[in-house]
Amino acid sequence: MSMRVFQRVIDEGGFAAAARALDMSPAVVTRLVADLEDHLGTRLLHRTTRRLSLSDAGETYLGRVRAILQDIDEAHVMASAHTKELAGVLRVLAPPVLATHVLAPMLVEFRQLYPKIRLDITVESFKEPPIEDYDITLLATDASFDGNVIARKISSFDAIFVASPGYLRRKGTPLVPTDLIQHDYLRFKSPGLHPRLLHLFHGNQPDQRLDLELEPVIWANHPDTLMRAALDGAGITSTTVNLVASSLASGALVRVLSPWITGQITLYAALPSRKFMPQRTRVFLDYLTELARLHMAQALST
Repeated sequence: MSMRVFQRVIDEGGFAAAARALDMSPAVVTRLVADLEDHLGTRLLHRTTRRLSLSDAGETYLGRVRAILQDIDEAHVMASAHTKELAGVLRVLAPPVLATHVLAPMLVEFRQLYPKIRLDITVESFKEPPIEDYDITLLATDASFDGNVIARKISSFDAIFVASPGYLRRKGTPLVPTDLIQHDYLRFKSPGLHPRLLHLFHGNQPDQRLDLELEPVIWANHPDTLMRAALDGAGITSTTVNLVASSLASGALVRVLSPWITGQITLYAALPSRKFMPQRTRVFLDYLTELARLHMAQALST
């Protein structure tokens, strides 16, 4: 600050004029220049009642100060551009299912809208995501999620029951949850889930719950495997509406047992920091949120 005030005193031709330009009091301007001289141990200005002039040391110092302040101003502009410009590299981390069904479908249109934003995407499964290493980390969690991370909620999706029309023609359509016991059920397996105990929730009355014991014909820890099997007519499975929105819209899959669901999954975008979010990150999150909203509307209309 003292260097900038010193430069302005010279450019404005005096302490009073510099004070007006900087919106400071003349006393503060005078003190800052005096403090700078004390710090340097040399006189920078010759002061008389009529004129102000640079000392030899002041002349040399002013030249260096101008270059330093110009470099600082340019550095601020460059750093600010990374926050404000719709350009640059956006680093995204996503697990395989989200990469396939959430991230990949948005890439073409997003790139058309923002051609100067380049996407560096890493797809891998993780238990503890290295959030600090990426601009955005996509996470899908259930209602018990209580992670100590900075995250923006994108959307929540019900986990619904679906089957192919061919399977339903062959096996019939379940009308009540207990009918699942007589059907071929394709079950997602995950640590902590009992393989034969299925929890159902009434979509319109969340406090209404039903527990069923049934024997799945297929267990898999990979949602795409179960969805492919369901598309091919292997049975009924439960998956989130965003993953099957296009299949529901095309008629390749049909929702059954509405409004019963097996839970709700929330999609989050974890961020390394809330401060100084680049504009490219912001527009990506806004686009992702809008896409999730459209998927939900599409699924609900079928």
